[in-house]
Amino acid sequence: MLVPDGSRITVYPSSCYLIEHGAKVTAHYNTNISPLYDLIEAFGSASVRAVHADLTNESSVFHMFSQHEGQPDFGPVQIVVINHGIWPTADEPIAVMSLDRWNHTINTNLTSSFLVAREYLKQLSLAPEELRAKANIVFIGSTAGKYGEAGHADYAATKSAMMYGLTLSLKNEIVKIAPKGRVNCIAPGWVKTPMAEETLRDTAFVQRALATTPLKKVAEARDIANQIALISSPTLSGHVSGQVLMVDGGMEGRLLNVPSDF
Repeated sequence: MLVPDGSRITVYPSSCYLIEHGAKVTAHYNTNISPLYDLIEAFGSASVRAVHADLTNESSVFHMFSQHEGQPDFGPVQIVVINHGIWPTADEPIAVMSLDRWNHTINTNLTSSFLVAREYLKQLSLAPEELRAKANIVFIGSTAGKYGEAGHADYAATKSAMMYGLTLSLKNEIVKIAPKGRVNCIAPGWVKTPMAEETLRDTAFVQRALATTPLKKVAEARDIANQIALISSPTLSGHVSGQVLMVDGGMEGRLLNVPSDF
């Protein structure tokens, strides 16, 4: 199992769960390996290993996958959770958004996901038939991909592309390589993560964000991790493919207007 940005809090618990149930996890990092030390210490180098890569760089992604050669315990990769990405904190409507910001978000979130998915499918095509049976891509989307997000159209566009363009296309492509291969997407709303910490300190913002959410709470990382583990399992989800699983507390959309707007 390969987990890009493997130290991210939304996937860390699912990595732990899958390791506990026999998976061998390769956790990717870009600039900082230290958050992965706890995972390696907890489970040992026989169950988890860390690899470095710049996921926006084609040759770096190739090298990340090629590191599995000669290490049968960790490759070929059977499951990949495409989890990495950025959410620029500044609210910038399209009318004032710089091309640099747009390109940076698209490259970091979407182009990198294409590169990872492409290299995964290439190496899968060379894997022994018995290892293809559990072939599985899990994208991590967002409510922004379903409902949009004013001021963050760059981020929303990348998530929509993963949730609908890539998930629905690759579910039909993967079976040409691995007949039982599956592609799905987990799409959270707001989650208590370091990336969202600053934004979630704003009580008024949180109230607006949850105004259309029946459960009236921000998700914990474990809520997302549990669904990743579920959808990754060929035993529990072997007949599930091409699905976008919204893990958003029942969210029905955005609260666009408040009384003062009328």
